[in-house]
Amino acid sequence: MLEINAEIRIPLSEFEWTFVRSSGPGGQNVNKVSSKAQLRWNPSKSGILPTPVLERLAAKHPSCWTLEGEMIVSSQRTRDALKNREDCLDKLRMMILAALKVPKRRIPTKPTKGSIVRRLETKSRNAQKKQDRKKPDLG
Repeated sequence: MLEINAEIRIPLSEFEWTFVRSSGPGGQNVNKVSSKAQLRWNPSKSGILPTPVLERLAAKHPSCWTLEGEMIVSSQRTRDALKNREDCLDKLRMMILAALKVPKRRIPTKPTKGSIVRRLETKSRNAQKKQDRKKPDLG
């Protein structure tokens, strides 16, 4: 089981794993060993995650999704396929944890009077600076 938090646990049987040749470290071994791990998971079929969490997950990580609604997470950080597999699970756990947090609504505020005055003073100073750079009109 992949434990996200106390309420959300995903059975490992829902994940489909493929191991392909990595472009990372490995020297001559890189041409012989398939150490890059790719995790495929269809969270909509799973039904474990609520719809708003799925929407936030898709919005935050659009490059991880296929047209069929599958999520692909890959790792080629190490030379070892099993460590890369664990890294994929950690990446997925972090993505889901980030999507579980409901974003705080921004409350629009008005600028203070002091900030408006400071902005206008800065604008006039910059305008005067640029006027001073011009050639004087002698005519």
